[in-house]
Amino acid sequence: MGSEGSTLLEPLWQGLAAIDPSAVSGSVSCALPARYEAVKGARQFTGSTLRQWNIPELLDEVALVVSELVTNALRHALSGAAATGEPERPVRLHLMRGPSRLICAVRDPSEVGPVAGEAGCGEESGRGLHLVECFTDGWGWQPLAGTPRGKIVWAAFRLPDA
Repeated sequence: MGSEGSTLLEPLWQGLAAIDPSAVSGSVSCALPARYEAVKGARQFTGSTLRQWNIPELLDEVALVVSELVTNALRHALSGAAATGEPERPVRLHLMRGPSRLICAVRDPSEVGPVAGEAGCGEESGRGLHLVECFTDGWGWQPLAGTPRGKIVWAAFRLPDA
């Protein structure tokens, strides 16, 4: 499900200040099917990766953020791509470990940036990006230049002190 290598992650460097690509100690990614069951697979992939990288203490926060970013991509980005008649391109989850932080990023085929919702008390959706903001050290998004078009939504987590 995962693949090593920073080639797939190259567009991320444009949106993240102060990260030296040569300082990345680990990077993995996986393509996710265009089904909501993919959210569970993304959490499992994240858990397995964080345990392999020996940072399980970040699992709860990172899994929550991954769930929100993947859900947003499936709900908003893929429905828009299908409506315009574009060929379906998968959502892809990327995880990168640097010297002091972990980056999780979700690539999708939509060029429309994410917008934080205004959920009412009884509404079930509209809080995802607020949760992302609360549990991360920062998040953002970057449009992809060239082909394929789309965007990457990323979130940064400070690594625990060794």
